[in-house]
Amino acid sequence: MAAPLLRPDLARRSLAEFTGTAFLVAVVVGSGIAAAKLSPHDVGLELLENAAATAGGLVALILAFGPVSGAHFNPVVSIADAWFGGLDRRDLPAYIGAQITGAVAGSIVANLMFDLDAVSWSQHHRGTSGLWLGEVVATIGLLTVIFGVVRSGRSSAAPFAVGAYIGGAYFFTSSTSFANPAVTIGRAFSDTFAGIAPSSVAGFVAFQLVGMVIAIALVRTLYPDIARVAQEVVVPTAPPEPRPPEILVVCTHNAGRSVAARVLLDHHGRGRVQVRSAGSAPGDDINPAVAAILTERGLDVSKEFPKALTDDAARAADIIITMGCGDACPVYLGKRYLDWDLPDPAGRSIDEVRPIVDDIERRAIALLDELLTPAR
Repeated sequence: MAAPLLRPDLARRSLAEFTGTAFLVAVVVGSGIAAAKLSPHDVGLELLENAAATAGGLVALILAFGPVSGAHFNPVVSIADAWFGGLDRRDLPAYIGAQITGAVAGSIVANLMFDLDAVSWSQHHRGTSGLWLGEVVATIGLLTVIFGVVRSGRSSAAPFAVGAYIGGAYFFTSSTSFANPAVTIGRAFSDTFAGIAPSSVAGFVAFQLVGMVIAIALVRTLYPDIARVAQEVVVPTAPPEPRPPEILVVCTHNAGRSVAARVLLDHHGRGRVQVRSAGSAPGDDINPAVAAILTERGLDVSKEFPKALTDDAARAADIIITMGCGDACPVYLGKRYLDWDLPDPAGRSIDEVRPIVDDIERRAIALLDELLTPAR
């Protein structure tokens, strides 16, 4: 039974983005510091160590935080996802703010772990046209990999694809593939192997945004229906709780049998099912004998009234229970139908109606036992 997509609340998702981005930058900066200590004077080996740690850490972090926020950790990913409809644009400031503050926090923590000053502005200037082009290429590739993998229906492979791409892009791009404005800002806070001078940050971020715009156009061209899966970027958030089954009870007048069935199903279902009732030719008032019997059993019928059967109500239902509505009963493919053949209480005394209500209650309890026993 399909359930609507419900994401964790924004505060939880923002915390996941903050924490995940902080860990990511701690991995990038921390592994760069460690590489410089372990392999001094060998820049190639230092870069390899930094790339391997970053790629591995990124996979783990996406797997860990993806079920909460989608594991964007990157403003260009969030902006592109919002453009395609996967992220509510109203949530975008919270995501980007969490990513930037998380990146700064991660850089500070990495500095402190290696007994450096909490903030030491990087002196590593990165301001040539070749490096800027490298950031354009790196960002296009990153977004294309993310959305292409998700569009292929293999979102479970996205953490590994992203990690592999970033690990490779460390070497095939001239800029070592920052491809992330938040991480770029965070890395300015550390005058270490992975740092970037504050004066170089604006240029890098500007060309990352250029790459993002090109990537959005490319993804839209390659995958015209990308909006259909955009909510799964980078990985799907935690699956929602299944919605309760929806039952529609239909009779002719929606004054007696269907009202009793709705009230009894709702009472015994205790919030685990959604129940509506309707009539093909609704009457004016609830049958007084039915109302009296239900009231005797402590059930509130004050809000019940005959309602017309609508196409929307029928389409929304998972189970449709019919009670003598004849040809007016709705028929839709994919629905489960139950026909409860019961006498019409209209014109009967309360003693004559009581067995009808008893029969409805037995059927209601049996149906609920069938529907809800696996979930108990």
